[in-house]
Amino acid sequence: MTKTVIKYRLDWRVKTLEKLYKAYEALVETGVKSYQMDDRTLTRLDLPALSAEISKLEDEIDQLDSMLAGASARKAWAVIPRDW
Repeated sequence: MTKTVIKYRLDWRVKTLEKLYKAYEALVETGVKSYQMDDRTLTRLDLPALSAEISKLEDEIDQLDSMLAGASARKAWAVIPRDW
């Protein structure tokens, strides 16, 4: 991937993460029953899924940020077979 593509993907994920943060805060702190984000309607029941989505995006942002800084993508170093 080129740095331009990495930068574009990083920017998109950061914008999406900001929207998810706002949705999470609105559902937790303000006590609203539902929150409209683009074409999605979220409720308090969606908090665990929303939290998992936030964590996933944070990991992707960290990985893209390190790739932009020059580090290579994560690779498996070794596989240790186990016989249980």
